[in-house]
Amino acid sequence: MFSAQPTNLLQSGIITPSSTRSLNDAIFGTRKSAKIRSRNHKLEFSSQVIGVSSIRAVIRSGDKNVGTKEVPMKDSHGALTSKGGEAIDVKLVMTIRNKMKEKLTEKIKYKWESFINGIGQGILIKLISEEIDPATNSGKTIDSSVRGWLPKQSDNTYIAEYATNFRVPSDFGCPGAVLITNLQSKEFYLMEIVVHGFNEGPIFFPANSWIHSRDDNPESRIIFKNKAYLPSQTPAGIKDLRREDLLSNRGNGKGERKEFDRIYDYAPYNDLGNPDKDDDLARPVLAGEEMPYPRRCRTGRPPTKSDPCTESRIEKPDPVYVPRDETFEEVKQAIFSAGRLKSLFHNLLPSLAATLSSSEIPFNCFTDIDKLYNDGVLLTAENQKDLFGSLLLTTLIKKVMRAGERLLKYDVPAIVLRDRFSWLRDNEFARQTLAGVNPVNIEALKEFPIISKLDPADYGPPESLITKELIDEELDGMSVDEAIENNRLFILDFHDLLLPFIKKINSLPGRKSYASRTVFFYNKGVLHPIAIELSVPPTPSSSINKRVYTHGHDATKYWIWKLAKAHVCSNDAGVHQLVNHWLRTHACMEPYIIATHRQLSAMHPIYKLLHPHMRYTLEINAVARQNLINGGGIIEECFSPGKYAMELSSAAYKSMWRFDMEALPADLIRSPMHEAPTSVESGEGRMQCYTCVTRGVSTTVNNDLRGVGVEDSSMPGGVRLLIEDYPYAADGLLVWSAIKDWVEAYVAHFYLEHNSVSSDVELQAWWDEIKNKGHYDKQNETWWPKLQTKKDLSGILTTMVWIASGQHAAINFGQYPFGGLQYSFGLISHLATTTFS
Repeated sequence: MFSAQPTNLLQSGIITPSSTRSLNDAIFGTRKSAKIRSRNHKLEFSSQVIGVSSIRAVIRSGDKNVGTKEVPMKDSHGALTSKGGEAIDVKLVMTIRNKMKEKLTEKIKYKWESFINGIGQGILIKLISEEIDPATNSGKTIDSSVRGWLPKQSDNTYIAEYATNFRVPSDFGCPGAVLITNLQSKEFYLMEIVVHGFNEGPIFFPANSWIHSRDDNPESRIIFKNKAYLPSQTPAGIKDLRREDLLSNRGNGKGERKEFDRIYDYAPYNDLGNPDKDDDLARPVLAGEEMPYPRRCRTGRPPTKSDPCTESRIEKPDPVYVPRDETFEEVKQAIFSAGRLKSLFHNLLPSLAATLSSSEIPFNCFTDIDKLYNDGVLLTAENQKDLFGSLLLTTLIKKVMRAGERLLKYDVPAIVLRDRFSWLRDNEFARQTLAGVNPVNIEALKEFPIISKLDPADYGPPESLITKELIDEELDGMSVDEAIENNRLFILDFHDLLLPFIKKINSLPGRKSYASRTVFFYNKGVLHPIAIELSVPPTPSSSINKRVYTHGHDATKYWIWKLAKAHVCSNDAGVHQLVNHWLRTHACMEPYIIATHRQLSAMHPIYKLLHPHMRYTLEINAVARQNLINGGGIIEECFSPGKYAMELSSAAYKSMWRFDMEALPADLIRSPMHEAPTSVESGEGRMQCYTCVTRGVSTTVNNDLRGVGVEDSSMPGGVRLLIEDYPYAADGLLVWSAIKDWVEAYVAHFYLEHNSVSSDVELQAWWDEIKNKGHYDKQNETWWPKLQTKKDLSGILTTMVWIASGQHAAINFGQYPFGGLQYSFGLISHLATTTFS
């Protein structure tokens, strides 16, 4: 622990003035001026600081806890430091987490610094009061230093505590912030600071943050105490620090970001392509009117040589920049990397078996495919080395492959644990639209005929070939009109989203896709698929571009029906990953995270509410841009849209996404797909609203209902479900209601006045930045909620928390249980069902 040095070191002869100057020069380097401006938070050792030598600390074993007592204290001129000459001793304890894995060279350097800092300072600390010092018109301050780098170890091997003592004037007030300057050559992870000795009891300063070295950035880090303040309630002594901490997070928008930075800023999705490597890897910038998209976190990398609009890429194993505290902790990194690796191998499993196995494995029947899960794939030593080398894999391969073996093996997916062929049956196909990995797209079918909103000049007649006459015989004696009136018909409709891309997708090698519509009949509590329509754009040689499939009574029709369902599953997989998962719960969340760190202080109660729901998302998104959604990445290789995958995601953002419809009740009652604004521009690959073109307006105003629920204030979430056995919606509404109640109570606790929301300058800047910078391409939409009242704020926050928690969980954690079986959740369709003639 630490004990205070005598107050008269210079007089005792232990340290002379010249040796003090030499020591300071050795630590800080020669400076023209010893004083560093306090607004930059660079701590100084001025003789005018009260009791400066008395607060120096050295590490000694066996030190006891410092008690609280009042003792006389004088400044360098012999004057009393406070009224009555009273002062109190306080103790500051820092908890630091060491890295779990360090290279030998890092350990040696660490020990050397520990020795060197035994006679110097390892960490400089400044305690800031909530009260104003009249002499400086800023918060009262007191300095100290942690000398040495030799901690008291806790029971946890990786946790260490450091302590130092302060002698504080009795009128210092309550500390509201701590400034930390790290004099070490490497960063450290600060978990928390606890200050003992004040009348308020132990005061906690939670950090959970990496503290950069002063070699990298001379600015001190500001850590606020664990108390929430609205901007108007901020104690006077730390108001300036609150503002300066936010300015530090925003940066200046210039230069390339470094690993130690904690700067949050915006940039378009212009780093998915790599034209310098290959012209075929060039990808359009996702931003603007043609291809709108949310903004991502800025990295500031230089442009490519081939295209000044495309940002140069960082390839594995080098990391893509995210603010330092957004990176995974070591345990999380290991878990995520192992999961990502396993996912990668899952997608490549069939080709691995065919090309890397020590013996040829035929795929003549389902049993041969089952062997991939039951027996595994035995890789030759040569192919194992080539595979792992080409994929730049690390030792985390041990998470997938058992040590000492060359067997690549996966758990049997949950979908076939009890019934090997459940995936093949119609009832399971229908059940997964309600309780599978993508249960968010089913809609009520409200009218016949089904009409497309695409321009018939480009995409053929808007009427669907699924007619009343075709499905009448599937309705158990009920007419189509009766089924619609009684909410018995539902549809999974990917037609308008996919059709503009089908021609381009089918031009890719090994791809054969259709735009699909699937109609379901809900009877006796069970959902049944009764008709599937597959479409392609019309060609000059044939205007016939659609075909409908129904149950057949002979073997040929039976298996063609199964093949049609496989195409629907492939479309469902693409929409799930590119729209519902990546776009809605990752890409659209990123602007909320960036704006929160740029505009809401760490002391702001809304920051504290949102922070647990934002952790790691920026890192996951950065890894996705590097390996998953990039040109030639896993998504393009493993899903039907191929190189047009992110263009399709952009089209969905343009035509479907709107913030007010991301709330679960609104999503269940009203269909974002039909209500959202769509493009009125013609041309291949872009969605076009024919209704809008003919009426001469720029957006669709269509109040089609999704139809899986109706408003009912007596039910959870205010929604009564029309499909009783709809687990995603039924369970989701319970989660939504709990989140809503919690958020409303939280908001009411902090915002007491009727105008407290509208007058919160940080909150208003936060919402304005989300709309006008984070979702720049949709800033002019009229559906953005207003933020004036507590009700407005509660609704916005409930939606954000829901997306990050319940919504993401529903479409993320079922990926392997349902998608791990290749023929149940095929990602690419290779085979045509028919020719249109």
